[in-house]
Amino acid sequence: MQQLETIAREFESVEQAYAIQAGREVRVIVETDKIDDSQARELAREIAKNVQMKVEFPGQIKVTVIREYRAYDYAT
Repeated sequence: MQQLETIAREFESVEQAYAIQAGREVRVIVETDKIDDSQARELAREIAKNVQMKVEFPGQIKVTVIREYRAYDYAT
């Protein structure tokens, strides 16, 4: 599972990566200001390709890229 996280963290815009569900899924949190939605999709593909080349596993591993933007304001 650490190998999956390490592969995901190799990419520049990745802040955090977590392997979950016994290594069946990798959740990747990216820096919002460095990547847009279409780049997030491409990043998921690239991470999946790297996992496929570097890790032997039965079945599938799901790669989820999370790009979160929060806007706040206050009524006074």
